Amino acid sequence: MFQRELLSVYFVAGTQDCLHLSTETPEQKLLSTLETALQAGITCYQFREKGELALQDKQAQWQLARDCQALCRQYGVPFVLNNDVEMAVKLGADGVHIGQKDMAALEAIKLIQGKLFLGISNSTLYELQNSLKLPDIDYWAVGAIFNTASKPDAMQNVGIDLIRQAKQLAPNKPLVAIGGISVDNVANIWAAGADGVAVISAITQSDNVMQTVQKLKTTY
Repeated sequence: MFQRELLSVYFVAGTQDCLHLSTETPEQKLLSTLETALQAGITCYQFREKGELALQDKQAQWQLARDCQALCRQYGVPFVLNNDVEMAVKLGADGVHIGQKDMAALEAIKLIQGKLFLGISNSTLYELQNSLKLPDIDYWAVGAIFNTASKPDAMQNVGIDLIRQAKQLAPNKPLVAIGGISVDNVANIWAAGADGVAVISAITQSDNVMQTVQKLKTTY
């Protein structure tokens, strides 16, 4: 069951985000980073294996997704799949997240049949207005708020005002901000009215994940 508190510190990552680490394989790098983040207190995890540097073998992706899901279950944290609705349903994930260019939202809603929670990305007011028309969307992701290298395909630096616009448009819709968020700027995100922050490099590039997660939370 979805609750807006799950968005508080929403970790998004795949092997492509952990290649700089020194552990043996890409899979081990991600799993080690995820477990550290879970121990630190993240409230949700999204498996996002995407891009040229990600695992290309589908079977390897499935196995890694299962391993990540098992870790999340161990710590009682929701496990979300990025874009791949079919994989999410077959794995029995807790949720699935889609972008504006991914599978049509209505098709995703039909496939998950209310068994998984569903989030959708938004980077403009126009997209927010479209998302408002969709039934059964549990939360909105808004961004990239600041410039980010983690998602080169994302619209960059849409600004904090988009969070405020989203809240004016749908005051009760749970909202997570994403894109270039760090411990140095997260206070501005909370002040704008977001229910949570979604981060990639803030955790994968951190020298002290425990401290980073706590700062992301306590700045609220």
